Parts: sequence; C-alpha cells; structure tokens
Amino acid sequence: MPTLSDIVAEIDRRLAEKDRVREEVLVLSRQVVQRAGRAIRAVHRREFEDAQALLREADELMGRMKALAAPHPDIACAGYTQDAQREYAEAHLTRAFVVGGTLPTPQELGVDDAPYLNALGEAASELRRTILDHIRHGNLEPVEGWLEIMEEVYSLLHTIDYPHAITNNLRRTVDALRAVLERTRGDVTTAIRQQALQQALADFERRVREGG
Repeated sequence: MPTLSDIVAEIDRRLAEKDRVREEVLVLSRQVVQRAGRAIRAVHRREFEDAQALLREADELMGRMKALAAPHPDIACAGYTQDAQREYAEAHLTRAFVVGGTLPTPQELGVDDAPYLNALGEAASELRRTILDHIRHGNLEPVEGWLEIMEEVYSLLHTIDYPHAITNNLRRTVDALRAVLERTRGDVTTAIRQQALQQALADFERRVREGG
C-alpha cells in the first residue's frame, strides 16, 4: 500500500512532467505565431513562395505542439495554444483568400472551431490591406471580388450566436470586421467612381480631339 509520501511523490512527478510539456508547448506556440505573422506579411508583399515555405514550417511546429499537448486537455485548451491555432489558421486563410482556391477546413488545419472562426474574421479583415494596395496601383479588377469575400465572411460570422466562453469572444472579432468592412466598402466605392470619372474625361477628350 502506498504511503502518503509515495502518493505526493507520484503527484509531484506528474506535475513536473506536465510543467515540462507546458514550457515546450509555450515555446512552440510562440514559434507558430511568429511563422504565421511572417507568412501573412509575405502574402501582402505577394511573395507567395516565401509565404508557402513559412506555412510549411508552421505546419510542422503546429503538429509538434498538438502532439505534446494532446495528453493534457488543460494545456491543449490554454489561451496560448488557442492563440497559436488562431494565428496559424489566419495565415492559411489569408493566403487562400488572396491567391484563390479552396479554403482549408478546421479539420484539415487541425485547429478547433472557435479559433478557426476568429481566424476567418481576422483573415477577412486582412483583405483590406490587399484591396488598398491594389487601389493605390490602379488595379481595381480583383478588388470587388475581395470585398465580396469580406461581406460574405461577415454575414456568416454574424449568424454565430453563442456565449463568449464557447466562441473565444467571436463577437469582438465580428464587430472589428464590420468596422473594417464599412471603411473598405467606402474606399472601393470612391475608387470605382474616380476611375469611372477619369475614363469619362478621357473619352470626352478623345472625342474632342477626333472632332477637331
């Protein structure tokens, strides 16, 4: 029969192992967030091969993090692991939105539903930067398509109505997306009108020259 000392010693051993895992998962979560952030910046610079390479690194780190955390549900659901999942999913979704193609699912990415939904809202917000970059360069052709993605994501996320504890405060992400969407819609509308006006003036000048 184990003594009280034996029981406490066994608990201490398990807690020491859990603490070791926690520290390692924490380091990996930071590395995932770092790679994800760099991948998003590479997407905005249209350095898609670099972005893909960074995402592959993030994939490997995320796999290691999840495997380590799996035996410890409290670590797997800790704030830092959920944040890493969100940033990781956001990077993948941002690339998919900008480049086009099929969106990865939560199951394909290996992330939980709440981080995925928050990542979806944040990735849609990232499209504002892509849209503004194209407006500045006078390339409006793909802009309306990205705006439609932002609007669709907002409309879908707005229907998710559960307590903050379940959705990781998704409502805050949706509110932020709404503000970004409203500003972006105004910018796109202004850019399209300006382009139409410039085209009308150019057509007028051409007709005047031809008439003269």
